[in-house]
Amino acid sequence: MTEPERATAESSRPARAFLPAMGRESLLPVYDLTSRLLGAGPAHARLVAQAAPPAGGRVLEIGCGTGNVLAAVARRHPDVELVGIDPDTAALDRARGKLPAGVRLEHAYADDLPLPDADVDRVLSSLMLHHLPPEQQRGALREVRRVLRPGGSLHLVDMEGEPSRSPLARLTTAAMRWTARGAGGGQEAHGHGHGHGHGHQDDGDEPRRHLTRADDVLALMREAGLVDAAVVQRRRWTLGTLGFYTARVPA
Repeated sequence: MTEPERATAESSRPARAFLPAMGRESLLPVYDLTSRLLGAGPAHARLVAQAAPPAGGRVLEIGCGTGNVLAAVARRHPDVELVGIDPDTAALDRARGKLPAGVRLEHAYADDLPLPDADVDRVLSSLMLHHLPPEQQRGALREVRRVLRPGGSLHLVDMEGEPSRSPLARLTTAAMRWTARGAGGGQEAHGHGHGHGHGHQDDGDEPRRHLTRADDVLALMREAGLVDAAVVQRRRWTLGTLGFYTARVPA
């Protein structure tokens, strides 16, 4: 896709509210550093290994942010065609700076994908689903089902249940909130900037996200028409428990 084509595609989609990386646009430059400090890299690597994209296949990431997962795919599978979508154009600009020239990046939303039916072999999603209220989660998974080719699969990682209340998690969250306020704004930092503002609400002094319980996520996958939905692994993380999910389109 040429730059003029990309600009046309982006400008044709109406703007919607979303939560920037780190909670404020001004904190985007420290997003990648924060992601590394929180230990997101191993989760990205695990997700890519789980997806095992086919040689010469096509991979879509929904909520690609600054491109860290796509970069991990490009390193391990240089022959795979990559597409990433995100509502944050500033994050996409940073992703373009770190990704190979052939990666296609689009300004779009997970429940309104700018791809034709049966277009990709794998869909990836990393720490994005909890940004969406249930109805948009439903819409996103329906779109995943639509764009996957027969036999294609979804590979998703997200936090399960309530965030961790461990001392380290509390310290990390407090530091991120303090950093956001120090930048001169009232919007709380969260640390994942892939999604939509509807996924976070301020009740007094405490941000709130949409919980992703395994049974609910699996039920939504099946409702969308995906089969063999399962949690394939759980891992402890700084901010809680990560669940790694998979589901596929019938061949």
